[in-house]
Amino acid sequence: MEISEITELQRKFFKTGKTLDPAYRLAALEKLEKSVKAHEKEVTEALKLDLGKSEQEAFMCEYGLSLSELNHMKKHLKSYARRRRVKTPLTNVLAASYVYKMPYGNVLVMSPWNYPFLLTMEPLIDAIAAGNTVVLKPSAYSPNTSLAIKHIIEEAFEEAYVAVTLGGRAENQKLLDERFDLIFFTGSQRVGTEVMQKAAVHLTPVTLELGGKSPCIIDRDADIKLAAKRVVFGKYLNLGQTCIAPDYVLCHKEVKEEFVKAVKAEIEKQFPEPFSSGSGYGKIINEKHFDRLLGLIDKEKVVMGGKSDRDTLKIEPTVMDNVAYEDAVMQEEIFGPLMPILEFEDLNKVLEDIDDRPHPLAFYYFTNDLKKANKVISRCRFGGGCINDTIIHIATSYMPFGGVGASGMGNYHGKSGFDTFSHSKSIVDKKRILDVNMRYQPYDAFKLKLIKMFLK
Repeated sequence: MEISEITELQRKFFKTGKTLDPAYRLAALEKLEKSVKAHEKEVTEALKLDLGKSEQEAFMCEYGLSLSELNHMKKHLKSYARRRRVKTPLTNVLAASYVYKMPYGNVLVMSPWNYPFLLTMEPLIDAIAAGNTVVLKPSAYSPNTSLAIKHIIEEAFEEAYVAVTLGGRAENQKLLDERFDLIFFTGSQRVGTEVMQKAAVHLTPVTLELGGKSPCIIDRDADIKLAAKRVVFGKYLNLGQTCIAPDYVLCHKEVKEEFVKAVKAEIEKQFPEPFSSGSGYGKIINEKHFDRLLGLIDKEKVVMGGKSDRDTLKIEPTVMDNVAYEDAVMQEEIFGPLMPILEFEDLNKVLEDIDDRPHPLAFYYFTNDLKKANKVISRCRFGGGCINDTIIHIATSYMPFGGVGASGMGNYHGKSGFDTFSHSKSIVDKKRILDVNMRYQPYDAFKLKLIKMFLK
């Protein structure tokens, strides 16, 4: 079926009003859950083929988190969808005020290749829970996972409700030329700009989940061994192909040597044989990105790793020391297993530098001083982050996830996701037994006095 036919079919289905019923949405989520569980092996194998993910990493970072969001939404959907009564001001005396959550209608979800299952399923779950029809467009760079997603959706839903469109740039352009009621995009800043430009033609609202260079600060009072352990985990998870990976490390001069030593020890412990087929270390998504990453490595500054294998598209966990802001590795989001380490002495100067740059999606700060940590977190603008850890703030349905500025707009997960795919309608139910005359013409000094009294 052509893309235009699918969108028209979905618009007609939405107009039937079936998805307005929370019970219908709950049944849809249960169908989705059943189909997802039936295809667990296919999803796991697809993630292995596309990104070299081990079974444990596939479950921990994609499949399991998707089920967690599904269970959360099943549990809370009815309360999220319920109309909410709010206070009515004196100006609307003898009235009741409500906020209704209304689905946008026909929405488009465009997902990336780095976490192809999770970053398709989570917004889909939120969109269904909010009562929308959905067109999914998974990435062409992860074809096996995209096909698995298509099998899951076709088993659970008719195309009039949820449909999957496969393909590359041509299909993306056709979709963006269509009129949707909302577009949810996860991917690069460059493509995000194109999506926003296309959406502007129809005045379509957008949610953009992008990325950027997320900093990680290691202060002199940090627990260095623990910091190294958690930074290595966050940096090299999925070979650094994570939008919230710590992109670069800013380490205090007094502890930098100790930190570099601890990082090397953690890499040897966590990734003893990265080129081994059974290591579970994964691979770079394709040769284009493999070559891009190799071009960012300054061999003179490599203190660990740096080796690569083109046949398997693997790059060793690599550490580069004495890096400067002018270096190639600092000019773009790395999105790979390269850890540049910069040195600092003045924390205030570091924070000024970070805030002068495009606002990152994530921010990480390691310290034993909670008071200082709260000051640092409140000063910088970024999407979300952690104190004394990395990555884990994404793994919850109880906090919003999203960027700010160059790293995106809007958020999702749990109630935030439900709200993102819903329009809040404000309704005043005015009673008929009394009609206050002061708002009607003709106006006079007495009416003005009354209006001032009520509105102050």
